[in-house]
Amino acid sequence: MRVNGENTGLLDDDLAAILPAHPDGLVLPKVESATVIQKVSRRMDNSEIVNGWRKKSMNILAIVETAAGLINLASICSADERLKGILFGAEDFAANIGATRTEDGWEVFHARSEIVIHCAAFGLQAIDLVNNHFQDLEPVKREAVQGAIMGFTGKQIIHPHQIEIVQAAFTPSLEEVERASKVVALYTKQQQEGKGALGLDGMLIDMPVFRQAENILARFRRTRP
Repeated sequence: MRVNGENTGLLDDDLAAILPAHPDGLVLPKVESATVIQKVSRRMDNSEIVNGWRKKSMNILAIVETAAGLINLASICSADERLKGILFGAEDFAANIGATRTEDGWEVFHARSEIVIHCAAFGLQAIDLVNNHFQDLEPVKREAVQGAIMGFTGKQIIHPHQIEIVQAAFTPSLEEVERASKVVALYTKQQQEGKGALGLDGMLIDMPVFRQAENILARFRRTRP
């Protein structure tokens, strides 16, 4: 459930109203430092203790959508164990830095890359930006495919029409899965035999390629019911 940002003055009221219902988690907008995450986590601690709930049973997602949030990503990502992922708010970010939003999205490419890198470093989910198109889905598809290639683990959507095309972009094709399975099997066999890199279909297969193949299989497993 998304709450109002701390800058609105409404966050405390939102927490008082929502936490007694024991939500699975909260989405915090306009996060610019670790402080607000830690504050919300302490309120969650108290609710869990008072109500006898399991400790750390509520999670936090943070939206980074300002320049301050971007430059403080390391401290934000390490703020609290309840934090499970970072969402990127591209529209607000562009407005904050004075950029003009374009279809190509180069004005937010650096920020997207920073979020993927930091989330990978701290073991968090990286959730890509919203695309406002909900009738012409080609821009959504193009952006979702790009996000998946960059390393995002998911993408925000604003309309049911976008669900299928985004899910498809983040789901490896059967051809990708078959090749990844072959790479993992062959490389594992090579390692067990004390051998190093190998060739497959004219391509060198070494540790980085093996790890990429493992990532593809992990993404595929996450999409299974």
